[in-house]
Amino acid sequence: MNRFIIADPKKCIGCHTCEVACVVSHQQASQDNLAIDQISEQNFQPRIHVVKGFSISTAVVCHQCEDAPCANVCPNGAIIHNKDYYYVDQDKCIGCKTCVLACPYGTMEVVSRPVMRKLTALNTIEAFKAEANKCDLCHHRAEGPACVEVCPTQALVCIDRDALEDMVKERRRKAAFETGADLLF
Repeated sequence: MNRFIIADPKKCIGCHTCEVACVVSHQQASQDNLAIDQISEQNFQPRIHVVKGFSISTAVVCHQCEDAPCANVCPNGAIIHNKDYYYVDQDKCIGCKTCVLACPYGTMEVVSRPVMRKLTALNTIEAFKAEANKCDLCHHRAEGPACVEVCPTQALVCIDRDALEDMVKERRRKAAFETGADLLF
């Protein structure tokens, strides 16, 4: 079973700290070698997004589906399953947006990243490459997802098989004991 992140809208305060942690975490792991203070609006591309409603806010993040529709439709096989999560191999991604259309949760997106294109041996220009962007559970971090670690209200939790089974057992126990005795007979 894949690990995944769940967000509790009852605890989320909409502070966007998770988004910042995500960008910083992936910037440190990237090959772009930009310093943290060089992150700008153009290259601020979190893999988690806070959505705010009238009276509630919550984070929306990839569900790490077991039979991921995004991976199934990718023509280049750029969305890869590794043990208990999916990630995008940017070297294979062609930015076709098929994964965005296939994702039932709206968590896949295609972003533009500046790249240097070589025109001739002496001439290069800055261009933009479209590439898929999704949560990869910060697989490059031994500590796990950065968003979960920094959430000030613990609204984000990374769930694995054991945690899911414990949650189900607790809910069953709670439901069983909250049922009134007069309803049983």
